[in-house]
Amino acid sequence: MKKSRAGRILLEIGMIILSILFLYPLFLAVNNSFKSFGEVMTDVVALPQKLSFENYAYVWEFINYPKLFINNTIITILGLAGIIFISSIAAYKLARTKSRWSAVIYILCIMPMLIPFQSIMLTVLRMAKDLHLSDSTWGLGLLYWGFGAPLAVFIYHGFVKGIPLEIDESAKIDGASGFRMFFSVIFPLLKSVTATIIIIDVMWIWNDFLLPLLMVNGSPDTKTLTLAAYTFVGQYTSDWQYAMTAMVMAVLPSIIVFIFLQKYIVKGVVAGAVKG
Repeated sequence: MKKSRAGRILLEIGMIILSILFLYPLFLAVNNSFKSFGEVMTDVVALPQKLSFENYAYVWEFINYPKLFINNTIITILGLAGIIFISSIAAYKLARTKSRWSAVIYILCIMPMLIPFQSIMLTVLRMAKDLHLSDSTWGLGLLYWGFGAPLAVFIYHGFVKGIPLEIDESAKIDGASGFRMFFSVIFPLLKSVTATIIIIDVMWIWNDFLLPLLMVNGSPDTKTLTLAAYTFVGQYTSDWQYAMTAMVMAVLPSIIVFIFLQKYIVKGVVAGAVKG
């Protein structure tokens, strides 16, 4: 009993230390967002001499925060809607189809998770330009369908396999067609795992930097919040106080979403793993 209690205490201490290590960079960003340029260059770790929101007011106007916030929202909602729609239907069909080819197609659907984006980004950029998707927030949102679907299919597939086939048969007896059966009967059962995918993809799409840098960095009207933060970092001089402020303003909405919905991440992933 004593050994078990001591083990739990050590585990809690270890988790606290890891939490501090992960939160420390965020603390530095928030801390330096309230400083002047001189204070940042003097001591990065020290607390600001006075609490001032001048940096936030300047960054709000300089980057046109409301416009970029709308860009992020459009990209995130469009990308998220496509990922959920495509991956849920694909995972359901693959899980319900018992054949050798369905297993092969499933493997092909999730294999892109193993391919680093850096190895294909030039090809993606060229293809996006040929399809007139570059320099467009809508085009960027569409690209996230392909990059986000493999993981979503993997999560959905494990969950769908745990749903009894009798539910499908009952819906067919009642005269429900394929799409109606899925959206009226099956999809509501995927609520918890859908919430997990929403949170994961919102955190990813909202805070993504590399793909927006390649796709929508050509015009100020199509930039995202993370790209705007990068504008304060130059080759010869950098306004670190404004860069930290812009970064805090960029990631804050996704952090708020995560705080309110974080319980669904573990719940959905565990449910899918057990049912699969």
